Amino acid sequence: MLNKVIDNLKGMVYCNIYDEYWTMLYVSNGCIGLTGYSPEHLINNQTISFQQVIVEEYRAYVRDEIAKAVAHNSWFEIEYPLQHAKGHTIWVSERGYPIFDEFGQVQALEGYIQDISDRKNVEDSLKKAEARYRSIFENAIEGIFQSTLDGQYLVANPALAGIYGYASSEELIHALNNIQHQLYVLPTRREEFVNEIATKGKVQNFQSQIYRKDKSIIWISENARLVYDKDNQPIYYEGTVEDITELKNHAVEIEYQATHDHLTGLPNRYILNDRLQQSINFAHRYQSMLAVVFVDLDQFKIINDSMGHSVGDQLLVAVSQLISSNVREIDTVVRLGGDEFVILIPNVHSKDDIELSLSRLLHNLSKPLTINNFNFSVTCSMGISVYPNDGDDPDTLLKNADSAMFKAKHAGRNNFQFFTPELNDILTDRFNLEYKLRRAIERDEFLLHYQPKYNLTTGQISGAEALIRWQPEGEVLIQPLTFIQIAEETGLIVKIGQWVLETACRKAKQIHDKTGTHLPIAVNVSPKQFRQPNFVEIVQQVLKETGLTPSSLELEITENIMIEDTPKFIETLQQLKQIGVKLSLDDFGTGYSSFSYLKDFPIDQLKIDRGFINALEQDNANMAILKAIIFLGQSLGLCVVAEGVETQFQYDFLKSVGCDEVQGFFFSKPLPEHTFDVLTLQS
Repeated sequence: MLNKVIDNLKGMVYCNIYDEYWTMLYVSNGCIGLTGYSPEHLINNQTISFQQVIVEEYRAYVRDEIAKAVAHNSWFEIEYPLQHAKGHTIWVSERGYPIFDEFGQVQALEGYIQDISDRKNVEDSLKKAEARYRSIFENAIEGIFQSTLDGQYLVANPALAGIYGYASSEELIHALNNIQHQLYVLPTRREEFVNEIATKGKVQNFQSQIYRKDKSIIWISENARLVYDKDNQPIYYEGTVEDITELKNHAVEIEYQATHDHLTGLPNRYILNDRLQQSINFAHRYQSMLAVVFVDLDQFKIINDSMGHSVGDQLLVAVSQLISSNVREIDTVVRLGGDEFVILIPNVHSKDDIELSLSRLLHNLSKPLTINNFNFSVTCSMGISVYPNDGDDPDTLLKNADSAMFKAKHAGRNNFQFFTPELNDILTDRFNLEYKLRRAIERDEFLLHYQPKYNLTTGQISGAEALIRWQPEGEVLIQPLTFIQIAEETGLIVKIGQWVLETACRKAKQIHDKTGTHLPIAVNVSPKQFRQPNFVEIVQQVLKETGLTPSSLELEITENIMIEDTPKFIETLQQLKQIGVKLSLDDFGTGYSSFSYLKDFPIDQLKIDRGFINALEQDNANMAILKAIIFLGQSLGLCVVAEGVETQFQYDFLKSVGCDEVQGFFFSKPLPEHTFDVLTLQS
């Protein structure tokens, strides 16, 4: 029965001589499942010795451990690997006891060996996992911690020590024994941390400012939970910490950029809307007034385009500093963009206070500013709306201040104007006109009248100028003075100018087809139209589509186009000249007139402004000026045209001084198309 019990054990019972080979005297049948060898193979080392079954590098270790037990006459228990008969390795646990003779000499060993491979595999996995997690713990870039419920650190990894400014985890744990008061800038954050975990079971992205070891302040973000024991009792907090200082600073920078002008550093429209609403609320509560001042620099575009954007930017910065230094601390100066600023003036008692403040600002702004060794005198136009009379919400106050600013522009610039209801009516009419003007393009409500030009030598028609008119359906004819400025300001002039160019070219081609003569038609080109990057290509395309000979098209360009970008102006003129189009400088004498630049311009014709012609009979000096213009213009090979000729005296004088061509009511008013057609067929 004993043998049967032993054979059923999952392992091997043995007895061996205490010799070099562990010569087996008895081996149970369990050795087959354990080693792959039968008892007959192992007893008396018939096939293999047990010494050889032990993995070689562990043999000395096994003998040493057993030798220690023998020396102390004690049990031994050791673990080591065996080489199974099938070639694989298994781990075993051996527990045995030495047997001594009557002389105290060890004679044999007896014991029990069992397979522990499964347990060893689990232990090995656990060790690897522990090593892996230890590596993660030690090398993580996030801080990892465990802390007691009363606020002391139990465990901290090197990353947490580094975040807090300590040389090691041990130093951190030793130094921080009161997290609430030693770590958090706001001690209440620890209570909020505890309460949030108690309520939600965890904290996520819990952001706080904390003191580092050197007392510098940084931002951290914590994720943590409460850990419970087997009895469901809380024992400690554990979690992670991330340094988000750079992220916070970046967020602050982004917020600053979103709410401030990048050039001047002034608040932008976003802050304006917020502060304006707050000021309205304050004024309403305390029955006070506030003013919104819309500021626009005068002639800034000319300075910016002529001197370069770098100078323009420096000028804007200087002006923003001047405005800021001339207002109260409670006032807000905002840059909307370009050369537009807004001043918010809260807690105002009377309009006199506003006038006094803005008069001082205008005076100080007009003082010369030196930038890159150039002196600039800057003026500005200001429009003012006042709460509550001119509006009770931000949009209305800003809109009305903007309207008043346009009034200041039209009043001659370098002044300020208060908003009035009458001004609102004027602007409403203007907006209505703008709306109708946009629809006029879609509805094809424009038409051209043609004013003929005459050659003073032959007395014959030498050409005509195409002049736009607007005929809304069911309404009276609208003259260009009513709508051209609005078209310029809104940019609609580009589409309108395109229509005029195409229509005039078709008319010139039609005249040629009917009469067989080339009668040049002149078209006025607006500054915006001329500055289009593809303006030359547009002209070429229109000529191609209409089949008009280029020399039958005359483009009239005013002097003010060139002052903003003279090189580009000349380049475009030269390209148009290469096409074969005739070029005319219109309104000569009203702008920056100078014969010194005429020699550089590839123009064909010089049109003297009507202002010189109208004053001929009252001002003898104009006669001398006209003579000089005509003489010098012809000396440069230019055809000189006088426009606005309305009297016999003007005609006689111009003919006597050799003017080439004339145009005006003395000969003909601008004619509708059908009337002009009759005139060209008769001439």
